Amino acid sequence: MTPSKTPAEILDIEGVEVRISSPDKVVFPQPGLTKLDLVQYYLAVADGALRGAGGRPMVLKRFPKGIDAEPFFQKRVPDNHPPFIDTTTLHYASGTSAEEAVIRDAAGLAWVINLGCLDLNPHPVRAEDLEHPDELRVDLDPMPGVDWSQIVDVAYVAQEVLADVGLVGWAKTSGSRGLHILVRIAPEWSYRDVRLAAETLAREVENRTPGLATARWWKEERGESVFVDFNQNAKDRTVASAYSIRPLPDARVSTPLTWEEVRTARPEQFTVPTVLERFAEIGDPHAGIDGAVGRLDGLLALAEKLGPAEKAPRSGNGSGRRQSLMPLIEVARTRTKPEALAALDEWKSGHAAVVKSLQPADILVDGMRGSSSLWYRVRVNLQHVPEAERPPQEDLIADYDPWAGKQWPGRPPA
Repeated sequence: MTPSKTPAEILDIEGVEVRISSPDKVVFPQPGLTKLDLVQYYLAVADGALRGAGGRPMVLKRFPKGIDAEPFFQKRVPDNHPPFIDTTTLHYASGTSAEEAVIRDAAGLAWVINLGCLDLNPHPVRAEDLEHPDELRVDLDPMPGVDWSQIVDVAYVAQEVLADVGLVGWAKTSGSRGLHILVRIAPEWSYRDVRLAAETLAREVENRTPGLATARWWKEERGESVFVDFNQNAKDRTVASAYSIRPLPDARVSTPLTWEEVRTARPEQFTVPTVLERFAEIGDPHAGIDGAVGRLDGLLALAEKLGPAEKAPRSGNGSGRRQSLMPLIEVARTRTKPEALAALDEWKSGHAAVVKSLQPADILVDGMRGSSSLWYRVRVNLQHVPEAERPPQEDLIADYDPWAGKQWPGRPPA
């Protein structure tokens, strides 16, 4: 006999009733955190979480099968959303549009978590002005082989560059391996301009830290460096906002820091239990972020001084696609990360002599955004393998097609 589900719990949140289904469902087995525990966490840190995500359209990243399964991304707000959830319609570069959720209070946070969301993924715009971002986002993403001290060094250089152009950066752990720096800006520039400003910042950080940081968009060209990811400012992109719980076994949290803390802090320190204690003791280190609004004039002037960024050559086969400067081979395309890692292990077992020559950053396992979920691509950069010993491109060990059966607006079925 299948056991009955735990009865739903109704929470009164500032006079608003929010239904929490399966409140005793264990979401994080390692620390023993239930769904209700996660809701109560977000209610406790609501002031900080709403400072990062409140009033912004949000993509719902849902984990209906738990943290060990791939989430799915839901742009469109559920039809049966309650009246305390606002909505706004975003128009994407692909030509599609979506009516997305906009949360404005603690009740909205509880509702989002009840849907199976863990982290909050807002766009860098306010619902009242969807075409002019009010936040520039810097994602310091370490390549394999890069340790935390290198990320920290790059973060302080980024802070220095921002200060030189009259902007204030606010640091937080990503909740994974890197750091985020958030910059409040006046909502006067287009997405294109904001992305250009972010790319300029990345290029200047690279100029000041040769060998430590890179602004190269193509992963195989970065080496063992910290990628200053400027493309998080593209129109369709979102990032996990402050106080977001990340889908790691220890229930790690993307946590705002003071700049004095950046040098000594470590991502693994910040989990749901420790952040609850920290927030109760010191509040939100980003409490002043909305009072530090700056302008992009300095970065855009620097963009003109630096000139256009170097572009990769295009393939000569008429496809118009970029041609990599690195000797890459593709190993697999898979639906899940465990499948990707299994395919990589299989490839390694058949190319033991080649593996000995590889550096950590030569193994490229990338999560790629599909129509509603991630899929994974495995590639190997053979740059450190003697040319005579490089294996040719072989049939893919797995060849998952994330677009199979999909139809696009205005495009006839295949």
